[in-house]
Amino acid sequence: MPQPIRLKDHEKDGRLIRKRAVVGAMVVLLLTSVLVARMYYLQVVQFEHHTTLAENNRIHVQPIPPNRGLIYDRNGVIIADNRPSFSLTLTRERAGDWSQVLDVIVEVLELGPDERALFERRVRQGRRPFEPVPVLFELSEEQIARVAINQFRLPGVEVAAQLVRHYPLGEHFAHSVGYVGRINEKELKELDPVSYSGTHHIGKTGIERFYEDELHGKVGYEEVETNARGRVLRVLKRTDPTPGKDIVLSLDVNLQKAAELALAGRRGAIVAIQPQTGEVLAMVSQPSFDPNPFVTGIGFKAYADLRDSIDRPLYNRVLRGLYPPGSTIKPMMAVAGLDAGVVTPQTRVFDPGFYQLPNHSHKYRNWNRSGDGWVDMDLAIARSNDTYFYSLAHKMGIDRMHDYMSRFGLGQRVSLDMFEETAGLMPSRDWKRARYRQAWYPGETLILGIGQGYMQTTPLQLAQATTLMATRGKWIRPHLAKSIQGQVPEDSNPLPDIVLRDPAFWDNGRHGMEQVMHGPRGTARKVGDSALYRIAGKSGTAQVVAIKQGEKYDRSKVAERHRDHALFVAFAPADNPQIAVSVMVENGESGSGVAAPVVKQVIDAWLLDENGQLKAEYAPPVAAEVAKP
Repeated sequence: MPQPIRLKDHEKDGRLIRKRAVVGAMVVLLLTSVLVARMYYLQVVQFEHHTTLAENNRIHVQPIPPNRGLIYDRNGVIIADNRPSFSLTLTRERAGDWSQVLDVIVEVLELGPDERALFERRVRQGRRPFEPVPVLFELSEEQIARVAINQFRLPGVEVAAQLVRHYPLGEHFAHSVGYVGRINEKELKELDPVSYSGTHHIGKTGIERFYEDELHGKVGYEEVETNARGRVLRVLKRTDPTPGKDIVLSLDVNLQKAAELALAGRRGAIVAIQPQTGEVLAMVSQPSFDPNPFVTGIGFKAYADLRDSIDRPLYNRVLRGLYPPGSTIKPMMAVAGLDAGVVTPQTRVFDPGFYQLPNHSHKYRNWNRSGDGWVDMDLAIARSNDTYFYSLAHKMGIDRMHDYMSRFGLGQRVSLDMFEETAGLMPSRDWKRARYRQAWYPGETLILGIGQGYMQTTPLQLAQATTLMATRGKWIRPHLAKSIQGQVPEDSNPLPDIVLRDPAFWDNGRHGMEQVMHGPRGTARKVGDSALYRIAGKSGTAQVVAIKQGEKYDRSKVAERHRDHALFVAFAPADNPQIAVSVMVENGESGSGVAAPVVKQVIDAWLLDENGQLKAEYAPPVAAEVAKP
């Protein structure tokens, strides 16, 4: 049966279409409203935020490291400067797989695995991924050309020109001026990231470290526009950095070289101080080293050779070397004994060649086994008579000795601006009880009186103690900086002057030192008689290994490095001191025979002119003639 034909309901279809059109329109309107709202939110509500993000995509702030301050000697000779150098930098953010890029660098420049390990360590120390990190310094022209040819294989790698610290005088001032080096991980955590932004070096030792804040300067910035690859298109704004302050040192290049020449290649230390100002004129520690390789990163083998050398060139003997002062402290002991009232200048002691404590059989030997007979203070200093000073030490006792020697700077840091200085040791009852859990014995007081035993001093401390003898107790801390950008450094913690009951006591001690050099029985009379001026000095011998009771020192039976150290301290001219010198020659054995000539050479270099004559300003004053009536 045929199906009936359905008639199309046009009215119903129209209603359906209209409903769908309305729903579609509402959906379109809703979506349009959401889109408009989102656009309004992004472009109006968050306008500032997204503007900043957009700007950051093309504008970067780059730090401009300041030029490090220069260092000069007292006469304007440059000791530390900055010279242009080309370095290879890597930016991690642009390099992608930077470890692979390092492999390409090593391949292109034909370097070894040691350099590869060093590069990786430097990259890992980089503070921010978008900051370029120097991985190789002082590129040669050939290396620059190889990098340019292979630039397509080295994303994020650039050749940058920068100023690098340089020490034109090399090893002459390595121990005093010190050197700068790359900032390590520990320093990175402690430094202000803003102040050191863009800076890769910091003072490591010496003046470079002590005056780091003054030498560093203030970082600058520039806003640059870059493309998608990070290439700088133009500079939008620039704030110039403030360079570090220049420092003029009290050191004298000519005197420094003369002092090194006087040591003649021997291991030792020399300090020369201007008594009236405390300025250090020369500071020598031999052997020394070239600080320049440390600036850009010294190689593993080169550093191992320095570190493991038996002569210890990295060791600053002036500030860190600890030696028994020996007889060099006898003039200070004499002044202390006079002020303590236990002796007078006329007090005499009979020397049979040894000293014995009351009711004790042990003999404390004088260096002159046959004895010097009756000796007073003058002769005791001139002859360096041990027996006299054994007696003096016994009368004073350890407590007063510790007090007086501490006032001379022994057992404490004396400098104003020397970072590595060691305090040394001036022993006391309390110190021994804390260190060894033992009481102090009278015999230890005796040997302390001749500068042996537990006492440990640095050459700088001996130079300062000698300066105090020259200035009659006026305390001025020794310092290396003469001026910083024209300003004289100040001592914020001055030590009190040594004030004696009678100022004439200084003259007694100083006269004894003159007798050492010019007296008929002085131990260094040969050296003193050859001088064109009068010197006040004192020799000393520091034992390296102990000698048994009753035995005599025999150099032929002692290894060279176990022989006694030779010391000598002096100031000159004796009546108008212009320079005080301390000399220590390791294993030199004789203070008068080995160290004293070194002292004289140093003083000659300061007091004499080119013709070998005493400079006019150092000549003794001429007494005015009294007109006869």
